[in-house]
Amino acid sequence: MELKPNFREKEFFIHHFGEEVYAVGGFVRDLVRGVPSEEVDILIAHHSVEEIIKEIKPYGKVDLVGKSFGVIKFVINKKTYDIALPRKDTAKGIGVKGHKDFVISADPDLPIEKDLERRDFRCNSMALRLFDNKLIDPFDGVRDIKEKIIKLTNLKAFPEDPLRVLRVARFASVLEFLVDPRIYKISREIDLTGLSVERVNEEIFKILLLSPLPSIGLEVLFKLGVLQQLFQELYSLSLSIQDSLFHPEKDDFGHHTVWHHTKLTVNQAKRVADFAFLPQKKKLTLLLAALYHDVGKHQTAQWEFKKGRMVITNYGHDILSEKITKKIFNRFKIYSFNGYNLRKTTLSLIKCHHRASELWQNREVVTKKAFNRLAADTNGEIELLVYLDAADRAGRKERAIKELDKEGKWLLKKFKELNVSKESIKPLIMGRDLINMGIKPGPSMGKILKKLYQLQLDNEFETKEEGLKTTKKVITRERL
Repeated sequence: MELKPNFREKEFFIHHFGEEVYAVGGFVRDLVRGVPSEEVDILIAHHSVEEIIKEIKPYGKVDLVGKSFGVIKFVINKKTYDIALPRKDTAKGIGVKGHKDFVISADPDLPIEKDLERRDFRCNSMALRLFDNKLIDPFDGVRDIKEKIIKLTNLKAFPEDPLRVLRVARFASVLEFLVDPRIYKISREIDLTGLSVERVNEEIFKILLLSPLPSIGLEVLFKLGVLQQLFQELYSLSLSIQDSLFHPEKDDFGHHTVWHHTKLTVNQAKRVADFAFLPQKKKLTLLLAALYHDVGKHQTAQWEFKKGRMVITNYGHDILSEKITKKIFNRFKIYSFNGYNLRKTTLSLIKCHHRASELWQNREVVTKKAFNRLAADTNGEIELLVYLDAADRAGRKERAIKELDKEGKWLLKKFKELNVSKESIKPLIMGRDLINMGIKPGPSMGKILKKLYQLQLDNEFETKEEGLKTTKKVITRERL
């Protein structure tokens, strides 16, 4: 097929490397799909690392990732390109969990087809010669793209890199491709426990952030056996049923599982994040909260006779879900993301994810005090809590959420009307104020500050001046 790549430095690379420069990987795949990517990986044949660096260094910043790897980071006009030589994998021996260790080595004269052979999926194993737009597709990647299916470039080599199992789920989800059934059988026999938590997190985060429907990737992870090996808490949800009247949503086989509800909730959270134009860090926070918001249901499920029938209940699952998620985050070393306290906010959203609805249910009598306390308990991330609550409700049906429902809109409006925000819940009285009143730092000061903050949340005072008057009264009572 005829492809016409167009990116800023295309002519630069052709000018300096002629017929020996290729675009490879995802750029070519997406070009075939008709959705050109701005990220371009470059492969240059028949030139040593030294020759390439000498040729391009006068025009930008060069960073050699590793000579033996044959990978160069090249920044030109504020655009970064990964430039590689043809490479091959050589088995070194047996490493972690019995997996083979490999040495990746560059070989300028290695045939392009051999370089493509080491890549994971056939849709990624293509190269496009920039000089004349010639497509090199030795593994029928174009056909797979047209058929929208993930197939392996090398069936035998696939088990040697366990990370590729997670990459199957990510690419299937991001590209919305089916998966060759043979991959499921192979993957369930691969030990994943030796993978670094950083690499696992990277794949999971990409599934959540980059997929049109993250549920596709989550279900593929389930089928591949990844949940059973790495995310037992989520796997348990596939074995936990929900009340079919309160949760009418069911999978293709009629099962009303917490897992199916979780996948729908994550999809709805993604849609909410998109129409709310959330920045990436808050989008990931919302999606992780949606993914883990019900992990406590498996342990709290019980039958109860109410409203004339036996009902499945899950009392306290929100509190338990927060505790379980904290252990998961500890295991995967999840703390911050792009400078944002991902861990703290996600956990608070999970713990409080039912309290927004409680405000709505008691809207005729609820006071500002309840709004203050909820805002404080979620670190001021009121909107994220309302979005999670809305996604959770929308997760009871397949229909895509396109805007907040009446409950969500009321909650946001009410927080605004009451002037409850991240700013409003900041403590008005600080330690320095107590020092000015003769209180020395120590346990006594901490006790007074805690008491004052509770009074502030209870709406006993709303200004600094009112707070100082209240402070004098509290200090007097403490001294009596």
